[in-house]
Amino acid sequence: MLNDSKVEANIPAADLKRAREFYATKLGVEPSAEYGGQALAYRTAGGTSFNIYETDFAGKAGHTIAQWHVDDIEAEVRDLKAKGIAFEVYDMPGVEWKDDIASIEGMGRAAWFKDSEGNIMCLDEGLPSS
Repeated sequence: MLNDSKVEANIPAADLKRAREFYATKLGVEPSAEYGGQALAYRTAGGTSFNIYETDFAGKAGHTIAQWHVDDIEAEVRDLKAKGIAFEVYDMPGVEWKDDIASIEGMGRAAWFKDSEGNIMCLDEGLPSS
C-alpha cells in the first residue's frame, strides 16, 4: 500500500524561469533535472525531492505547500531575510510569536514565507519529520 511508498511535493509556478532563479538565488537549491521546459526536479542534500511545474494555478493555495526542516531556524530566517525574503505572521490561536518565528507548544517553532510564485513555504525546527 501507500505506506510503503515515498512521497514528494509538487510546487506550482506561473513562470518556471522566475521560480528557478528564486530557488537558486534565495533558497540555494539547483534543479537536478529539467523536463521539456515545463518542470524542474530537485533533490536536496538532506535526501528529499520536490518538483516545480508550470501552471496558471500557481500561488492560489492559501495553505503551506512545502515545509523545510531546519536545525537553526533563527539563522535560516536571518539568512533568507538578508536575501530579501519577507516572512508572514498569521493569527493562530495558542501560537506565540517572537518576530517572524512562531512557537507551537509541543511541536516546535516555525516561520512562513512566500516563494516567487506566491506559494506558502514553511521553515520548522523541532516539528516531527520523517
